Amino acid sequence: MSLNKVDSQIAKAIKAETKRQRDNILMIASENYTSQAVMEAQASVLTNKYAEGYPGDRYYGGCEDVDVVENLAIERAKKVYKAEYANVQPHSGSQANMAVYFSFLKPGDTILGMDLAHGGHLTHGSNVNFSGIFYRPIFYGVDPQSHRLDFDQVRSLARSFRPKLIIAGASSYPRIIDFKPFRQIADDIGAYVMADIAHIAGLIAADQHPSPILLADFVTSTTHKTLRGPRGGFILAKKKYAKKIDAQIFPGIQGGPLMHVIAAKAVAFQEAMAPEFADYQRQVVINAKVLAEELLAWGLELVSGGTDNHLVLLDLTKTDLTGLEAENALGQACIVVNKNSVPFDKRGPKVTSGIRLGTPALTTRGMKEREMKNIAEWIARILEKPYENKVLRDVRSMAHSLCRQFPLY
Repeated sequence: MSLNKVDSQIAKAIKAETKRQRDNILMIASENYTSQAVMEAQASVLTNKYAEGYPGDRYYGGCEDVDVVENLAIERAKKVYKAEYANVQPHSGSQANMAVYFSFLKPGDTILGMDLAHGGHLTHGSNVNFSGIFYRPIFYGVDPQSHRLDFDQVRSLARSFRPKLIIAGASSYPRIIDFKPFRQIADDIGAYVMADIAHIAGLIAADQHPSPILLADFVTSTTHKTLRGPRGGFILAKKKYAKKIDAQIFPGIQGGPLMHVIAAKAVAFQEAMAPEFADYQRQVVINAKVLAEELLAWGLELVSGGTDNHLVLLDLTKTDLTGLEAENALGQACIVVNKNSVPFDKRGPKVTSGIRLGTPALTTRGMKEREMKNIAEWIARILEKPYENKVLRDVRSMAHSLCRQFPLY
């Protein structure tokens, strides 16, 4: 029986969300559009199968077919990232990070991660997250002038506090992350290095960002951002760490793996090995750079003055607008962004002084440099007059027209 007949309310909500994704310029840097093949795998009968354990060592019968699926996902992940070991069962990037922490740290151990307000992530030590509750977090940040990673500060903090784990990675840092200094600093004090590549996994797969695989002890990631797969996580590591990580994912923090999602991950890894995927990632970076250049030309300020990757962080500190107000105004014009803290932000995370803009989803739709220039102009116009209805109507009309030129599926 069709969904519409079984549950018309859910069917209506899905239809509305499909329209929203189709008719809006989606610029949230952590979002993307999956392929039809990924969605087909995720919506398959594999959702019916319980498969606690690992391929060849399950706690349930009838796992011969899902073993094929998970083995393919593992081998493809290893091939894409040139890794010795992969675990594709984490339900999310946060649980991938949790598995690493629980495997190699004890409660109260010190961790050194990037300050959330400077571009880090909740799971890198935030006091409202398990990582800041179970462990003793110390934070590094960016240089006040350049807004680039301050490795002198990282080194000084590492020597002073002797963390057991140093975390490299970010959720809103618009520049290349050099993983080599993290390795050198960790070796100096005898610490582990974990590289969280959730945002840049697709770029790394296509050689558009340096890989941490030879430098970090552990690499964690999501599959749904630049990698353009289903919502989920995975872990890469050296073989010597495999047994501990596997045991921590199951039975440590998770039960049965989501086999339909693992199948979709396998499809995403397969897609990441295609030449078209590399072309796509190159265009993602080109689009972000053009967007940044145009925003600067319109007189707007950007954290670090630009971008090297898939995102741009707009700094509204010197304007009368908050990030929340900018997000709402742009949303009314069908440009979907998220408010975001900027380094040394004096406003709280529910208000903020910035907005984060990403190009992965727009690039998936086929948009290129010309469209980025138009979108930058529309953003500038709205931020100049966020409460002027005519401006909002005009941009909304142009946004709808642009979306019609680049259909989703």
